Amino acid sequence: MTAFDIEEAQTELHQANPRKILKKALESFDTIAISFSGAEDVVLIDMAKRIRDDIKVFSLDTGRLHPETYRFIEKVRLHYRIEIELITPDYTVLDPFVKSKGLFSFYEDGHKECCGIRKVEPLRKKLAHLDAWITGQRKDQSTDTRQDLPEVQIDSAFSTPDHSLIKFNPLSNWTSAKVWDHIEAYDVPYNALHERGFTSIGCEPCTRPVLPNQHEREGRWWWEASHKKECGLHVDNIKS
Repeated sequence: MTAFDIEEAQTELHQANPRKILKKALESFDTIAISFSGAEDVVLIDMAKRIRDDIKVFSLDTGRLHPETYRFIEKVRLHYRIEIELITPDYTVLDPFVKSKGLFSFYEDGHKECCGIRKVEPLRKKLAHLDAWITGQRKDQSTDTRQDLPEVQIDSAFSTPDHSLIKFNPLSNWTSAKVWDHIEAYDVPYNALHERGFTSIGCEPCTRPVLPNQHEREGRWWWEASHKKECGLHVDNIKS
């Protein structure tokens, strides 16, 4: 693999369609994977499988997901005939946390600590073995934290002095409507919870359906202020 020129890639991929961004990502890196959890990510899997058959996919299993989400993961695995690596928390850290603070401490002191243990640190360990990763983030998912989301970036949250990690966001400029148009047009699997009013789906205790005219992420950590609707996986997007 030749050295990846991030500035050149940002210029080339600015406002590019998702397929072009995916093609660039998959051609530029061998050690690259798609992070999968929701509707956007399955759209990426659907597109990526048409570009390269041996795509790598992983998903964070926090141990607190909805039953429907586990069935959804299996449905995607079978539909695309792919392996989905499930990344789980470090039990030596999780067990003392649960024993000390119980299973629902986030309702009292915020979700950051729990998400850090169940999601951020497991992701950090996974990304340490990748040169690049692909996410389903969109700018319109949050005007507070994702408005400046580029198509490709150096992942400042998970890069280290010895390991520069590249993050691709092929759906950065898509809307939710475009995602669902693709799902319908190509018969892409989706989480059954979407039929019950869930839009952005995370862990079961921290996700609820949204009301009409509410933003799609209002159902996440609903007991907290709107500017806190991030779990820490994409902290490099958050504006200072």
